[in-house]
Amino acid sequence: MRKSLKMSAPEIGKFFTQWNEGELQSYLIEITASILQHKDKDGSYLVDSILDTAGQKGTGKWTGINALDLGIPLTLITEAVYARCLSSEKDERCEASKIFSGIKCDEIDKTAVLKNLKKALYAAKIISYAQGFELIRKAGDDNNWKLDLGEISLLWRGGCIIRSSFLDKIKTAYTDDRELKNLMLSPYFSNILIDTQSSLRFIVSQAAILGIPTPALSSALSWFDGYRSQKLPANLLQAQRDFFGAHTYERIDEERGKFFHTNWTGKGGSTSSTTYTV
Repeated sequence: MRKSLKMSAPEIGKFFTQWNEGELQSYLIEITASILQHKDKDGSYLVDSILDTAGQKGTGKWTGINALDLGIPLTLITEAVYARCLSSEKDERCEASKIFSGIKCDEIDKTAVLKNLKKALYAAKIISYAQGFELIRKAGDDNNWKLDLGEISLLWRGGCIIRSSFLDKIKTAYTDDRELKNLMLSPYFSNILIDTQSSLRFIVSQAAILGIPTPALSSALSWFDGYRSQKLPANLLQAQRDFFGAHTYERIDEERGKFFHTNWTGKGGSTSSTTYTV
């Protein structure tokens, strides 16, 4: 909105105010609207005077570490943490900006971008919540906690930075299907994603062409496309692991849980790696 559409802070703030009146209503959208329209002592908009280096207390990092330990792809939160880390490298970024020029583009359809941006944000929010609840579900399963994900969702309805208008919908989704494996598989949320995924693709592709970093939106789309894929190129990855480390692989024409090793080079023997287990 700032780089490609050349919108001012208060102009952007007004859109966040409008978005907060609909399906995007949430605490972070609400305070963002206020921040963007807040004036400094000299009458300028305060956000424009704040240095673009973000700090962190560790909550996102701890969540990312926990997700890695449990083998859950929590891509949005993790990318958000990395984005903060990158922002802190201010001096290096300034130096790099002098070497790598920006991207010039043709005139952009502001109305189309804003319309799609709203839907893209909605899609990414749903995907982020889906990832978060997948992490909670996996932790519950591994520790035999017998968690009620529907009731847990209601804990964030007030006094929390992730408060959102669709927490009640999350409660309904997990109440209707106690065995729901992922929030995106709920009819309510899957229908929204079917409707909004094209907007997410449009915004991510436009940002890439314009050279505008969108780590959270991009990772949301990448995870979504991976999750909806019946077949991924991980078969090649597994073959590579077996080639260099004898880590074995499963076959599509054999039952799950049965592992094989191939002598790819014609040298050595039939072996397997037992040095570590993740």
